[in-house]
Amino acid sequence: MEKKKNIFISHHHKDDQSVTDFTRLLAGKDYGIRNSSIRVNQKNQERLEKKQIPRKTLERLLTMKMRWASTVIVLIGAKTHSREWVNWEIEQAAKLGKRIIGVFMKGGKDADIPENLEKYGDGLVGWNSNKIIEGLEGKEVGWCTSTGEARSVENHVIRIACQ
Repeated sequence: MEKKKNIFISHHHKDDQSVTDFTRLLAGKDYGIRNSSIRVNQKNQERLEKKQIPRKTLERLLTMKMRWASTVIVLIGAKTHSREWVNWEIEQAAKLGKRIIGVFMKGGKDADIPENLEKYGDGLVGWNSNKIIEGLEGKEVGWCTSTGEARSVENHVIRIACQ
């Protein structure tokens, strides 16, 4: 029986294919992902660049989509660390009290880790379905480097739910 999970996947829009690959990786373990993140098609990208979509409108939409999710996954690849929206999404997820797990995509490097993941993240794992599922289930997954070695994190945040 397939287990379902509502998540929001924060990613650089050029890594849209990796979002599909991520959901397929977990589907192979009978783990269904319902992803509320936004993928940017060419038309929407042009509208954003021409500032036809007000920033506040996009922020409200992203916040609404994150509220629905139980966990925010941050896909880490080349240039992820420099993406303003990725850092903003991580900060918003923290404000909403969401669990935040970073996942290195194939080719992702330690230098690609977003600053706000270091500040607010709950863990950082490689492209490993078992570790990702543990993170989605709320288990402690720790922090790893892009080569899979354990690493420390300076600002480890522990979140608790208020009743």
